[in-house]
Amino acid sequence: MGLEIDRLRAVQMLVLDVDGVLTDARIWMDVNGEWRRFFSVRDGVGIKRLMEKGYKIAIITGSQAADIRQRAKNLGIHFFYEGALDKEPSFEALQKESGLRPEQMAYVGDDIFDIPLLKAVGFAATVPEAVDEVKDCVQYIARRPGGNGAVREICDIVYQYGAFA
Repeated sequence: MGLEIDRLRAVQMLVLDVDGVLTDARIWMDVNGEWRRFFSVRDGVGIKRLMEKGYKIAIITGSQAADIRQRAKNLGIHFFYEGALDKEPSFEALQKESGLRPEQMAYVGDDIFDIPLLKAVGFAATVPEAVDEVKDCVQYIARRPGGNGAVREICDIVYQYGAFA
């Protein structure tokens, strides 16, 4: 699977799933009954670098959790959609709100809920732990694992080859 640079040249936005992409897909419950996740600082640096260069960042997640909302707020994520098990309505809203077309977006997802978006965008990527159905419909599989550098790796590729490179 070679890197399809032509697909990347139009990318102006990176859209991310959370569980399994920005995290390692593990959760734990704290004493208050809230779910908690680990996030990678390196992934955050990659996201911030893209934002500084002019790229927009969106999150579309099936989860609804305070730790995800706080991470998105801390990073200054431009567009945030939660509780979206069916991600297509959020993706349609994102297109309207951002004014961007699907071919101007890259998406990173890891499970079957992500497949419609992976097939719709200009550049689709995933993590090594993704389900096989996802791996079959992306242009890039990160070498680093989800929650531990995969997003940074993909951010670096967009940074190098995307529309604002």
